[in-house]
Amino acid sequence: MLNLRLPGALLVVSTLAFFGTGCQKLKSRDDINKGVSAFRNAKYSEAVGFFQEAIELDPTSPNARVYLATAYMMQWIPGATSPENEDLAKKARDEFNRVLEINANETTALASLASLAYNEADALPTEQKMVKLDEAASWYNKLIAADANSRDGYYSLGAIAQKKFYPALMTARVEMNMKPEEPGPLKDKKVKDALKVQYGPILEDGIAKLQKALEIDPEYDDAMAYMNLLVRERADLADDKDAYKAQVEEADKWLQKALDTKKIKQERLEKKTGGGIVQE
Repeated sequence: MLNLRLPGALLVVSTLAFFGTGCQKLKSRDDINKGVSAFRNAKYSEAVGFFQEAIELDPTSPNARVYLATAYMMQWIPGATSPENEDLAKKARDEFNRVLEINANETTALASLASLAYNEADALPTEQKMVKLDEAASWYNKLIAADANSRDGYYSLGAIAQKKFYPALMTARVEMNMKPEEPGPLKDKKVKDALKVQYGPILEDGIAKLQKALEIDPEYDDAMAYMNLLVRERADLADDKDAYKAQVEEADKWLQKALDTKKIKQERLEKKTGGGIVQE
């Protein structure tokens, strides 16, 4: 008799467990909604509390972890070195990495980890800065592998190439007593050739990445501006003055295109809004 009742008892227990789990998921979603509301009102600490509760109720929720990590990141101040600020960066990084343990191709997590490393690099000494930029580049490469249409991923890789080369170029110019406004190419052929070997591939890859960003978004004026910088700085490695001049002219075209595109976009926006101020 007891054995005949057992399946029914198990069914009741399973049903109660199902409804209990379902109830927890509903509460988790409610906490996520409350957290999103707080986040939109810039109440990031309050949002963190809701997202933490949502994760406790439903540890499998990837959205709650993404939101939690983003709430931590929004409170982080790039360049600030206080223990509290560094702790926020660590918490954001840890949560985004937990998201990637669930889904290695989660683009928000990849882009955020890349952005975090990229912004951390600015406050570091040169040697540490290069290491941090390599870390950022690694994340951006994972991002474009997960999303081939990530224009910002390609753009950021181009920007990283410029940040890597610029300090070395400026050091070389100073050592050759070349003023910032003095035309190139670099006077010392030995130094120039060494820079070509070390940075030539980085510059070409950066330019290629910016071109890819512009294929995705032909009106990406920030990418045009960085194209101007990379081509202009690459000109200092040219073999002779004619080659240098040709690259500077190319850079000038990119700069003008960036300015023209920005103007067109602004005029389009003003026409759309009737010349009013757009509040985001």
